[in-house]
Amino acid sequence: MPTTSELTDAVQDYLKAIYALELAGERVTTSALASRMGVSAPSATAMTKRLDELALVERAPYRGVALTDEGRRCALEVLRHHRLLERFLADKLGLALDEVHAEADRLEHALSEELEAKIDAELGYPTHDPHGDPIPDAELRVDLALGRTLVDLEPGQRAFVSRVPDGDPDLLRYLTELGLVPGSDVEVLALAPFAGPVTVRTSTGDHPISRELADRVGAVAA
Repeated sequence: MPTTSELTDAVQDYLKAIYALELAGERVTTSALASRMGVSAPSATAMTKRLDELALVERAPYRGVALTDEGRRCALEVLRHHRLLERFLADKLGLALDEVHAEADRLEHALSEELEAKIDAELGYPTHDPHGDPIPDAELRVDLALGRTLVDLEPGQRAFVSRVPDGDPDLLRYLTELGLVPGSDVEVLALAPFAGPVTVRTSTGDHPISRELADRVGAVAA
């Protein structure tokens, strides 16, 4: 069985993508995987066959793929590298919230286990990345509890932002402009009926945001 460091960058990227789809409760079909990876369906099919040969996924005709225990371990190892690097880039190098994801994507495959351990210790063994997502620990255990989001709060209720989406730099810049970043104060002013917008108050003012976006911003009641 190959170790994570022996897997190609492409294999690691696919494992991470499959893990994310599974975590979202989606069926990992060829089309879903191809869409997430930004590749053609034949390319995704060829890679899933390769992952099956490596015993990292199990393939079922017309039902997609599922990570094996070893595949999930490898995916979590890559995810640990990625989120520790995001934390390091933000805390030690001062990169903005919208910059760390892409940089970590480029660096995660080159990170050795020895350097990973040193970064972890230097950062004080952080539990969450700058976007509020949990970092798998050294034993690859991860807290999957998502908690509440802004749509779960009542009008007039105050909270701290605990999590924001991490994959879209433009969205992260927009949320930063609104003052909706992890650790910031927020108050829900109103929830419009019939799935209408949620109006929030932050340090930068009052802002109506879509119900869909509000449901992607984690919140912990103050």
